[in-house]
This record gives sequence, structure tokens and C-alpha cells, in this order.
Amino acid sequence: MCGIVGILSTTKKDTALYIYDALTILQHRGQDAAGIVTSHKGRFYMRKSNGLVRNAFRAKHMEGLLGDMGIGHVRYPTAGSSSGAEAQPFYVNSPYGIAFAHNGNLTNTEELAQELFEQDLRHINTNSDSEILLNVFAGELAKLEKQRINEKDIFTSITQVHKRVRGAYAAIGMIPGYGVFGFRDPNGIRPLILGKRTTNGGTKYMLASESVALTALGYEVTRDIAPGEGVVIDRKGNIFTQQCSDSTKYSPCIFEFVYFARPDSVIDNISVYKSRLRMGEKLAKKIQQEWGNEKIDVVIPIPDTSRVSALQLAQKLGVKYSEGLIKNRYIARTFIMPGQKQRKKSVRQKLSAIELEFKGRNVLLVDDSIVRGTTSQQIVQMARDAGAAKVFFASAAPAVRYPNVYGIDMASNKEFIAHNKTTDEVCTAIGADKLIYQDLEDLIWCVQQGNPTITTFDCSCFNGKYITGDVDKNYLQSIEDLRSDATKQKNNTNESSELICNDVE
Repeated sequence: MCGIVGILSTTKKDTALYIYDALTILQHRGQDAAGIVTSHKGRFYMRKSNGLVRNAFRAKHMEGLLGDMGIGHVRYPTAGSSSGAEAQPFYVNSPYGIAFAHNGNLTNTEELAQELFEQDLRHINTNSDSEILLNVFAGELAKLEKQRINEKDIFTSITQVHKRVRGAYAAIGMIPGYGVFGFRDPNGIRPLILGKRTTNGGTKYMLASESVALTALGYEVTRDIAPGEGVVIDRKGNIFTQQCSDSTKYSPCIFEFVYFARPDSVIDNISVYKSRLRMGEKLAKKIQQEWGNEKIDVVIPIPDTSRVSALQLAQKLGVKYSEGLIKNRYIARTFIMPGQKQRKKSVRQKLSAIELEFKGRNVLLVDDSIVRGTTSQQIVQMARDAGAAKVFFASAAPAVRYPNVYGIDMASNKEFIAHNKTTDEVCTAIGADKLIYQDLEDLIWCVQQGNPTITTFDCSCFNGKYITGDVDKNYLQSIEDLRSDATKQKNNTNESSELICNDVE
């Protein structure tokens, strides 16, 4: 999962500052690396580095990012590597010069890499599927053999991309002297939203992963880019859109609404906040039905993403809600830590318990989901150490039992605490007195209420059904080998000296 943004201004040359601000707002989508590419007078200006946005860019970098259009990216690694070489945006010089940023994951990467080498005669320099996606697009654009291009040429190339590429992808690109473009996979698994901001100084257009990047910077949301659709914004501010796939099925990733997206975002006309409110309501109803005889003294969320659901749950149960766990905001999200040992250490650094809210009470802890169980297990122990009489645990999402192959780091089902375990067995594993999961049907209902026209969601990490229809056991094994904790630790160790050597600033 990554965050992407593209901005084009009809008059101003301060695009990089707005991209920086948008990336900061989208930081929750990726904390591994950040990058910005701008264009001025036909030239690209680039800065990218490992780390958070605030650490990747200094004043000297921002001063050098010239231009009235640009794209940015915050990276969340899913391929077992945190190499600086795979930080985005990527760039190719042929044809025309193209800068490119991508959110998602392709499922036919190996096949495409071979095609690019043998048929398109294009070189791939990293292990990133984003570089492959860029080269597929660039190769299709090159086949047109035109000195000057227009929006129809870009749409033609996007159409060919959809025919060759499988998986999840929302992408934003930029061609110097021409404009900015974007497109979304035919299933709409990953989000992409268009908006604009008009002032006395002109009009700015933005494409971004979440609506909050637009609204927080004073942009008006125009609409979501549809599955399979392409959008082009030229230097004059003209916007062109076209459906570029003849086979689309609106199937956004449901985990965006459970965990990844900010609650103040609206994706595919669905409020993330209201979806999480409904998750709390449904979970409360299930608790009343199945735990009717249990006395719950206090509901405590595991910050931050479970707060909305936990507050609504407490209200429906008529139970006190308390912020009994305090988060250290300077620790990265443990979900994306590159190893179990590091995750365990980070949980203790990330959260601390307020003893007064736990001592002698029957506590219901609420989290958005349980993946590896590391956080859940340690927080249950924290609650006991703080004096809780009983510790109950509720997950606003169903049990995660299957790998996610569309850009979320859930690669090996062996790392899932619910793998081959019943709910009671997971409960014992995390040390809780009782555990309850949201039902999948209820979760789908909670999200779908925001936009009833969407009838299908990608729920693969819960039910093992993959929207693209091309995921088999061999592919899952290859993904597991590539993204496992052991592979990540090995790759990051091997690359530590490489990153130092590549840092020339």
C-alpha cells in the first residue's frame, strides 16, 4: 500500500510545496520512503529518499524542485525490501521522458518482465513491479511512433496496459511539456481521486490516493476515477477522461476501510468514518447476542484506527468508553515493521496503559483487525499488568486467514495468528478471556451502505477469493517467498551497506 499524488498548476510554480503537504497527509499509507518529481521547461527535477516525508526533504531540496506540475509518492514496501533504489517516482527517458508513481501490486510481474526484455527491448533496473508497469506504458506509447502526442495517444496506451497487466494498480504519470495523467485498474482495487482548486492566481488540479489529501489543502473533490478509466490533464488545464477497459468490475479493497485509509477520507463515495461507525454497531449487536451474560465495565480502543468503531460500540452497549492506551506518535505503524522481533519491541515502545482505567475492571479491547497477533498479544498482557480483572478482545474485521496479493503486506498465511486456528484457539494464543470477530457479511454491509451501487469488494484476506482470478497456489508460494519476514530481514541486512554507498548528498 502506498500513497500517490500528482498536481498540475495553470500558472503557479510552487507545485512541489503542495505535493510535499499532500504526501505528509498521506504519510499513513507509507513510511518507508518518499519522493517528488517536478517538471520545468521540459526538464525533470527529482528528490527521493528513504524515511518519512519530513526527513526526506529539506529546504534546499524543495528550492530545487522547480515547475508547475509534479508527482509524489510515499512507499510502503511489499516485496521484501526497503532498498532506496526502489523509492518512487520512477523515470524513463524514452519516449518523451515519463515520471511515474504507482500504488498496488501486479500479479503477472514475471511474465511482464520477460515480455519487456524479449519483445519491448526495455531494461528493468529494480525488483519493483512499479518500474515494470511504467515500462509497459512507455513501451506502448513508443509503439505509436509520434513526435507529438495528445490525450488520445495516452488513452490508447492505457488501454493496452489494461490488456497486458493484471493485478491492482492506481498510477499517476507526468510527461514534461505536456501534462499529468492517471489511471486505475479495471477492478478499481486501489483508489484514485480527482479534484481542483481555483484561486485568483489560477487553477490547480490534483490526483491523489485519498480525498483527505485534496480537502485538507483546499481542493474541491471532483470525483473518483472509475475502474479502468484514464484521465489526462494538459498544461492548459484541460481535463480529458476515457474508459480504457472493456471489462470492468467495481471491486475496491475492503481493507482500505478497515485499516489503511484515514477516517476523514471518502473513497468511491463511501465515507471511511461512517463505515467504521457501522462496524462498531454491528459488532455491538453480535456481542449482545453472543456475550449477553458477560459484564463489561469499559471499552478501550487500540489507537488509532479502531477509535471510531470502539466509540460507537461502547455507545450501543451502554458501556463506558475510555482512552486507556496512550500512543507514542513517533513510532511507525507496527503492521509494516520488517520482522516479528522488531514488531514486538515496537509495540511496547508504541503504547502504554493508564492503570486507573484497567485496575479491577472487565475490559473490552477493540482493534480494527488481528493479522499477526503480535500487537494483540502484548496489549492483552499490558491490560493484565495494569490490573484488569478480565480482558476481552473484539476485532472490527473478520479473521485474516489468507494472503493479500494486491499491495498489502499480508504475504504468508503462516504468519497469520488465525491460520488453521479456531476463534477459541486465537483467543488462547493472544491471552484474552474472550475473543469476538466481525462477520464478513456484516463488514461488507457496513461499507456497502455508503455506496449501494458497488456490489463487490475485494475481501481476499478474509475469504481467499481473489478478484483478478489469476491467483493460484504457485503464485501464493512465490509471493510468500518474496515477502516473508525472513526474506525481509535478509534483504535489509544485505542492503544496509548499499544504501550508505548510494547516499551521495
